[in-house]
Amino acid sequence: MDVLAPVLIGVLYATVMSLIREPSRRRFNAIMVAGAGAAYLSSGTFGPWEFVFTAAVTYCAYRGLESWTWIGIAWLLHAGWDVLHHLRGAPIIPAFAHSSSGCAICDPVIALWCLRGGPSLPALIGSWFSRRRAGGLRAASHE
Repeated sequence: MDVLAPVLIGVLYATVMSLIREPSRRRFNAIMVAGAGAAYLSSGTFGPWEFVFTAAVTYCAYRGLESWTWIGIAWLLHAGWDVLHHLRGAPIIPAFAHSSSGCAICDPVIALWCLRGGPSLPALIGSWFSRRRAGGLRAASHE
């Protein structure tokens, strides 16, 4: 369950984001990852490196306004930062000791979706089923 819930949250995030039409979906996600990049800023756990990290994610988010790849890179950077905070014992949500490790699992799921171009998941799943149905109909007509 420690892995399943964060994966499902990542899939849920991508599904909800799929409701936004392009190119607004990409731009909105650039803003979201910029906010995520600043999530640890107030913790001060890594001192000035927190500012360096935030600047790096902000740069990726800015580039992400025009590129899904940069948004995916920013989410992967955030996942790495989550791992460091988890190992340091400084979770993103102090009341939940494993929140950073959960975030480190969730973020790559979102990154993968972004690196695939942030497709609409309902449309993607619908196309899979329509291809499967069409393939089944073609096979049946050849018999």
